[in-house]
Amino acid sequence: MQFHEVRFPANLSFGAIGGPERRTDVVTLVNGHEERNTPWAHSRRHYDAGMGMRSLDDVEALIAFFEARRGQMYGFRWKDWSDYKSCLPSQTVAYDDQVIAYGDGEKTQFQLVKNYRSAEHVYARPITKPVLGTVRLGIDADELREGVHYSVDVSTGVVSLAVAPGEGEEITAGFEFDVPVRFDTDRIRSSVASFQAGEVPDVPVIEVRV
Repeated sequence: MQFHEVRFPANLSFGAIGGPERRTDVVTLVNGHEERNTPWAHSRRHYDAGMGMRSLDDVEALIAFFEARRGQMYGFRWKDWSDYKSCLPSQTVAYDDQVIAYGDGEKTQFQLVKNYRSAEHVYARPITKPVLGTVRLGIDADELREGVHYSVDVSTGVVSLAVAPGEGEEITAGFEFDVPVRFDTDRIRSSVASFQAGEVPDVPVIEVRV
């Protein structure tokens, strides 16, 4: 994977618009009923980085970042201000925010996940780009210490425990995270006159699988 472990300037992504996309194949039968299927296990997020530009200095910073990534060539981290924590945006990250797995007495490595719940339905989203220094972990309501009880690979979102959790022990985690993305264009068109008139460049960004 051609990926740079660098985050798009967070002050510029703050004003961006975007969110998750799903792909659903819908077939309408002759009796009017529908059959629906999806080839995607996980959603894919899209953003428009141009909406975060507030000054010509911001445009210059965007162009510099775009050039350093060689356009679409290299992926990068993106902070989605509407969804970047294991908890609610107004809350503080805690070690028991999300249940990520249950111990089996042997396994020591676990993928961070964020669970999205609605009624009895749950979607588990793999978190592959946690933010350094924000990951907290616990086992059966006891918080662990990073560097003593566990380590985190912030490039994959995999946590490694020093000792395998016992059979059925609940493993929980809290964290902040970024979205792995790339530019969805190899061209940026900007104009000083247009920008001063209130127009912003169109800079699409799309999530990548890592």
